[in-house]
Amino acid sequence: MTGVLPITLEDSTKVVQALLYSGKEYVCVMKLHGDTQEDQVKRVLGEFEDEIYQRPPLRSSVKRQLRTRRIYYIDYFETDGRNVLFRVGCEGGTYIRKLCFDVGEVLGVGAHMQELRRTRAGPFTEESKAFVTLHEVAYWFGDWQEKKDDAILRKFIQPMENALALLPRIVIRDSAVDALCHGANLTAPGVLSVDGGIVKGAVTAIFTLKGEAVALAQAHVSTEEMMSLEHGTVAVLRRVVMPRGTYPKVWRSGKRE
Repeated sequence: MTGVLPITLEDSTKVVQALLYSGKEYVCVMKLHGDTQEDQVKRVLGEFEDEIYQRPPLRSSVKRQLRTRRIYYIDYFETDGRNVLFRVGCEGGTYIRKLCFDVGEVLGVGAHMQELRRTRAGPFTEESKAFVTLHEVAYWFGDWQEKKDDAILRKFIQPMENALALLPRIVIRDSAVDALCHGANLTAPGVLSVDGGIVKGAVTAIFTLKGEAVALAQAHVSTEEMMSLEHGTVAVLRRVVMPRGTYPKVWRSGKRE
């Protein structure tokens, strides 16, 4: 497989879970094991644009149990002999080689994944500024070692916050930041603004007013409730990404000194 692979460094590894479950896009060459009509291939591919059941293949990094994954779209491009070229947008954790196998089963001729290229992983695409080749990284890193100009590093190292671009955002007060860095859940008084459409249980990203990532959290209530509540928990922390002490402590631990 080739294409987009986000790589996290140092503290940014804390946000990798947001990338693992974010949407993906692939361009795939599927090899059919028998002859079939082009319009039949188009029709069957279209039938998979939905929530589907998948059991991970034998050679996979996860437990082989039946699960559901959503296929957002499949764009058919062309057929050359028994090779079928198409693009698929899907939920994170979808196995495209299993999708090809299942399509082949429905067609009745069998199929396997011949080639695969990931064209999007979460907010990162082949057209984005963050997309660079390993040869470019090696060249720029050598250039940085010689010149010690940090502007060179910014050509291929992006802010951690870019990886959270597609998550719904909660902006909090400066006075609430350090409490969250110490593991406290987010309560209503600390909220300044909230993206629309958040539902209970959704994974959200918590930011400061300056746009700095503080934590990943699971929404405890919807957007409307977050903005109307005066007290109580609105989001439960899942992963703190900002170091403690970045913002001054303005909360009390409850212990007398």
